Amino acid sequence: MPTEPNNRDVNSSEVNKDVLYKKIEAYNEQFKIEPIDAKVDRVWKAIPGYNGLRVNMKASYKKMKISGEFDKNKVIYKEIPPSVHLEDLAPEPIYRGNPQKPMVAFLINVAWGNEYIPKILKVLNDHQTKATFFFDGSWVKKNPGLAKTIKDAGHEIGNHAYSHPNLQQRSEPETMEELKKTNDVIKGTLGLTPKWFAPPSGSFNQVTIQVANRLDMKTILWTVDTVDWRKPATSEMVRRVVSKVENGSMILMHPTKPTAEGMETMITDIKAKGYKLGTVSELMSEKRIN
Repeated sequence: MPTEPNNRDVNSSEVNKDVLYKKIEAYNEQFKIEPIDAKVDRVWKAIPGYNGLRVNMKASYKKMKISGEFDKNKVIYKEIPPSVHLEDLAPEPIYRGNPQKPMVAFLINVAWGNEYIPKILKVLNDHQTKATFFFDGSWVKKNPGLAKTIKDAGHEIGNHAYSHPNLQQRSEPETMEELKKTNDVIKGTLGLTPKWFAPPSGSFNQVTIQVANRLDMKTILWTVDTVDWRKPATSEMVRRVVSKVENGSMILMHPTKPTAEGMETMITDIKAKGYKLGTVSELMSEKRIN
């Protein structure tokens, strides 16, 4: 006679699967993180969004089903994007990254200070750190080789206008000429078009923001200022800057003696506080830092 299937074994297998799946579901409920929408803050203006986190239920189950046991080391996660992105916001200046993202960016505005650039590049390279350099267009015109060296070292390049103007006092056509001329010289010299714009001396108005936006650039300001152009004592500058750093900070600096001397300590101290260092694009990205 044919043997009857062992219903107890079949049911037991299904129950074990359900138990494992439910444990993974419970773990997801306990540790899931909701995504954060980009928004316009009353103080900080445009702030980028940040991905949430969920357990990839099917992939996690597949990884654990061989043993049939729940193992948090085998959990596979997936990032969940926010509903509102930086690109969805009306044009506004950006002073910082998302306050939940443990990353910091160096903004290095270049219109002078060539003698300090090689040391800054060496320290950044030694510590495998990438920064965003904002180029003055007339500086690129005079220093194409040095501009290429910075780009070839893997750093991000932004627009810093052409002649270091006070854009708050410039008309719309004048502002357009300053920004477009800089993009043109950067494109001609380096083969790329910047997507970030830093107004000289932080001087801007709504026209500045709109003109940059029409050129497909977002306007970047800063969270923490080294004020390195005032030639502060290096150790005091580093201590002050590092003490102010938090999630999403953007640190403004220039190729100066204090920055060249203090770059290594800034990098090591910021990393010691648990932050990653990245470019403006990496900081503005919704991608999570693990």
